[in-house]
This record gives sequence, C-alpha cells and structure tokens, in this order.
Amino acid sequence: MTKTPRSVARTAPHLGVRALNRATLERQLLLRPSRMPVPGAVEHLLGLQAQNVKPPYYALAARLDGFTPEALSEPMAAREAVRIVTLRSTIHTHTADDCLALRPLTQPAMERELANFGKGLAGVDLDRLADLALGLVEAEPRTMKQLREELAREWPDADPLSLSVAARCRLPLVQVTPRGLWGRSGQVRLTTAEHWLGRSAGPAATLESLVPRYLAAFGPASVRDMQTWAGLTRLREVFERLRPRLVTFQDDRGVELFDLPDAPRPDPDTPAPPRFLPEFDNLLLSHADRTRVVPPEHRGRHWQGNIAHCTFLVDGFLAGLWRLEKDALVIEPFARLGGARRDEVLAEGERMLRVMHPEAAYDIRFGTVRR
Repeated sequence: MTKTPRSVARTAPHLGVRALNRATLERQLLLRPSRMPVPGAVEHLLGLQAQNVKPPYYALAARLDGFTPEALSEPMAAREAVRIVTLRSTIHTHTADDCLALRPLTQPAMERELANFGKGLAGVDLDRLADLALGLVEAEPRTMKQLREELAREWPDADPLSLSVAARCRLPLVQVTPRGLWGRSGQVRLTTAEHWLGRSAGPAATLESLVPRYLAAFGPASVRDMQTWAGLTRLREVFERLRPRLVTFQDDRGVELFDLPDAPRPDPDTPAPPRFLPEFDNLLLSHADRTRVVPPEHRGRHWQGNIAHCTFLVDGFLAGLWRLEKDALVIEPFARLGGARRDEVLAEGERMLRVMHPEAAYDIRFGTVRR
C-alpha cells in the first residue's frame, strides 16, 4: 500500500474546524435551502440513512426549499427510489440508479457482517442458500420471518435468524412499498432490486467514481473518513490513484484531507442557520473525525445505547436534541441558548412543523437543558 509521506501533508494548506464545518454544510445542502429536486438531492447526498421510515423525509425537509413529504413518497411509490441495505450495512433510501450501481460496492461489508453469523450457518451452502432465497423473494415479496421459515426447511439445524441474514447479505434485497411511504404503514417485505425495478443492473460503480461523489457531498475528507462512511477498508490506494485529480489540505491534527479542486469551501464565518435533523442523519455518521460537526464536549450525547436521537444544529454544530410528543415539539439544548439563538431555533422549529405536519397543531417548548 502506498503511504503518503507525513511531510507532504504538513505542506498542504490548513483547514480549521469551522472551515470544515462550513464546507460540509454547504455540500450537505444545510447552509441554505436548495431548490434541487428530490431525486437529484438523494443522488447528490449518496442516499439517506433510513433505519426508520421517517428520517429520510425529515432529512430532506432540513435541506430543500419547498419540500413536501409527498415529493419523496411519490418516487418511492413509482419505484424510482428504494430502501435497501448498503453503506455501513445499514438501510438507506437511494435512487433506483444508485441502488443498482452502489449495492455491489458494499458487498465486502456484507461479507464481514455475514462472518459474524458463521456459527449459526455451520454446514450451510451459501451459494445454494442465495439461489433458494432468490426464487422465494422473486416469486413474491417475503418478510424476514417468512424467509427464514422457508430456508429452515432446507437447513433445519441452522440458526433461522442467521439464514435470513445470509440471504440479505448475499442478495440485493429492497423493501417493497407501502413500507417507507409517508403516512402509510406496512411490514418489511423483501424482493430483489432488479425484480422490483423491472430492469437488470448495469455496470457497478467503481471506487474511483465513488470517491469524487463522496467528496462532493461530505468533503474535504480523509481516507479514514470515507472508509467510515462506506463501511469499506483499504481505500488508500484508490485515493492515491486519484491524487493528481484532487487537491489536499490538512486539518488541525495534521491529517491529510482530499477534495475536489472546484468544490465549495465557504468562509468559516459564513452564517449557518439552525437545522433540525432526524436520528441517524448521515451528516453525523460519515466521518471518522466528527469534530467538524460534533463538538468534543457533546460527543456521544445524541446516542443512548443503540438508540439515536433527533438532533438540531446551532451555528452549524450539534447543539441539542428534539422530539415530537403528542401535541408538542420539545427542544432540549445541551447548553443555554441566548435570546437571538433561541429565537432562531424556535423559528426553524416552526418552519419544520409547517413542512412536515401542516395539518397538525403543535406547541413548541424548550425542555430541560441536557447536561
């Protein structure tokens, strides 16, 4: 593996935390509302974290001017966008094109996840399992429960959960609608991406094509940052091949950061309005070093065990949590907000509610400051 001499990084221009913050917010469409259409935004952002149904909708509400939940729900109903396990072996909402192109790139991460279930798959022929599962889900979409029950007929001594996980790891399984549609409900039922979309996958994306897209949405960034985002390893060689087409910087710790030559890098003092983000927003998950968005004193405060909370930003940085109760939006800052900041957060909360819940009446109240 080619290593970049540390002296090279030391000679690169410096980007401090605020400069990285503003650059990332600009590319994440969070400095100002974007007029980008929903499919274009989902593609630009390389998908939206979708462990739960609602987060992709709130993610776009924070980023797009004129967004309505129907603007995402309709492409999903039309099979122009889908929910599928990809980056970091987690569920994302992708455009149909990106679903087909990106899913093969994530296979190494799927194989690592599958290795964790080796004991429960003792004696199982994984190639045969994939063939059987393919026939089952393309005959009709299946729940994970139905899938493991059918596979257990072939391997009664295997762990049923491991069997269904193996099918998901080996096949590009999408969640069919109405799951994922706004205001609708439905069980998670799975079929293959090609079957659901009615077309074969074209050429898979290459890592060389993925690096510029990642930088356009999350840069400037280090090799480790992209590896964290994708759940992949050994990307240094890819960056080195692309080095002549990229520019480099160094952060406060002297870590080398790569970027696209013409990518926006706003002034660090550019105003950053408050933004309400859903749980699992990729802004908070896509870098190894998250200090560009998460101040060190707030690290880990938006998580509790395996549960992520909805968050809000003030001046571009993580500043607290929010939640919707039956009749109120409750805002819990990590520190006391001054009068002007408090008013800005209140106004953004009101805007978010108008976009996402125009027919509902919610009070807005500030909860206890979280220490």
